[in-house]
Amino acid sequence: MISLQYIGHSAFYIKTGGYGILIDPFITGNPKAVFDLNNNIITNIFVTHGHGDHLGDAIPLSKSHNAEICTIFELANYCMSKGAKAHGAGMGGKIDFPWGSARLLPAFHSSSTPEGYYAGMPASILFDINGTKIYHAGDTCLNSEMKTVGEIYKPDIALLPIGSNYTMDIEEAVVASIWLNAKEVIPMHYNTFDLIKADALKFKTSIEALNKKCTILNPGEGINL
Repeated sequence: MISLQYIGHSAFYIKTGGYGILIDPFITGNPKAVFDLNNNIITNIFVTHGHGDHLGDAIPLSKSHNAEICTIFELANYCMSKGAKAHGAGMGGKIDFPWGSARLLPAFHSSSTPEGYYAGMPASILFDINGTKIYHAGDTCLNSEMKTVGEIYKPDIALLPIGSNYTMDIEEAVVASIWLNAKEVIPMHYNTFDLIKADALKFKTSIEALNKKCTILNPGEGINL
């Protein structure tokens, strides 16, 4: 069984078998985050880019749980320089794990370390977990690479930002869902701060009008896949 839990902002936790996978673990300092760090196994950490609201607690959690951070090459080197365990990959790179695989794919955004240095290209991530494909878009604008993702990789579930200002807005995320052709869509990266307020119910209505499933998760809530 695979469970997918929304932590808040762009952070998610996937559990499958004896593995626990954190994505963009912005927990400390996140006013919306809900996650029990003491009672959840963490074996792998994925980071889409270097901004603090995505890198988050990745480095200290890597140290405390001996969990490898998987991210773009330059950001992985940064994490290793801070004492974390990390695996760097390039855009398009597929990394195999006992639970399946992850592939770094394009996202159109920016990326820098907490000190303001270049942190490599931002990425989206396609997870293939025992045949279930979950696409985490990262921080991105609407872009035609999503057509390629939909055509070639065929994600089952798409986690899409809707908060605008730094990412796509609701209307663009609806188009992204069409291009990705995912069966189910879950909104993220909204309502954490005033600048990214968005109406998730409006997004859900627009997605359902396309005969797609849209699941709105409050922080701490999850689904079984």
